[in-house]
Amino acid sequence: MGTAKAAEKDLRETAHAAQVRELTAAGVLEDPAWRAAFAAVPRHLFVPYFWTGRGAGHERLWGEDPDPERRARWLRGVYTDAPLATRLRDGELVSSSSQPSLMAKMLDALQVRDGDNVLEIGAGTGYNAALLCHRLGDGLVTTVDLDEEITESARSHLARLGYRPAVVTGDGARGCPARAPFDRILVTCTLPLIPPAWLGQCRPGARILAPLSTGLIALTVRDAGFAEGRFLHTSAYFVPLRGATAAPGPPGATGPLHGIPYELVENERFQFLLILTADVLHPREALDLWRGEGRPARERFGVTVTPQGQWAWLDDPQGPYVWPLGEEPPPPPG
Repeated sequence: MGTAKAAEKDLRETAHAAQVRELTAAGVLEDPAWRAAFAAVPRHLFVPYFWTGRGAGHERLWGEDPDPERRARWLRGVYTDAPLATRLRDGELVSSSSQPSLMAKMLDALQVRDGDNVLEIGAGTGYNAALLCHRLGDGLVTTVDLDEEITESARSHLARLGYRPAVVTGDGARGCPARAPFDRILVTCTLPLIPPAWLGQCRPGARILAPLSTGLIALTVRDAGFAEGRFLHTSAYFVPLRGATAAPGPPGATGPLHGIPYELVENERFQFLLILTADVLHPREALDLWRGEGRPARERFGVTVTPQGQWAWLDDPQGPYVWPLGEEPPPPPG
């Protein structure tokens, strides 16, 4: 038995090292500090089980399964560069472990510096918080989640590696005023709007990195009333934020997509614009804008947050293409 356990331990360590090499080769771990963090924090300790399939076909793969083949499938899944469903409720996904390469891109884009105080919205498994703890130290990391089961599990996973950041059960849209001010806010759930409370909990010059539509918005906070920034080129798909701020529906949720070719609805760049302008532009108007501006990529878009409201824009916040986030839809044109 001891020999078998040792062999499995070797397999886990080998799979972990292979993943770090793959992420490095893919160019997402160029920063030595983040490369060291991924090398120090094994993903399998944060994903003791996950679910595969959809609907009635869900299958739970578990690291302690008595069947060695199923344990091997679990290990292969954990160290695959893919998101993993870690918590379901009534068949709905409520928490997941993000794709490691996307996590690495987001951590790099967060642009942390030594001494930065970081708030993470969406504790998930605790894996992301562990990476932040390795880079910054426990005392500078706070992670918040609405679900007590999720925070308890994340806290337990973190403690196994000796990490003890502040793991807070609460509505992420309200931030964590007791641990403010923050230099960085990293969001791991999709938003429809930037919760205004976050700006007041940031130091001037702070950076907020958050999934919005199907992209990642990087905002610079000027003060408690103003933040602005552009989207990164990276696509991002996350579980919606739960709590005081509701998440948007899928493309077309606000009405039929009259006259929009199916292949365009499925086009990733157009889908991004369709969700970003949902409830504001009719889908045909969004299509005209997209075609007229040369099928713009995500990084041409940005967001401005003020006390008067929040706006998305194309190319220039003072330019001709500006629209509010989260407004009622106008009647269809024509």
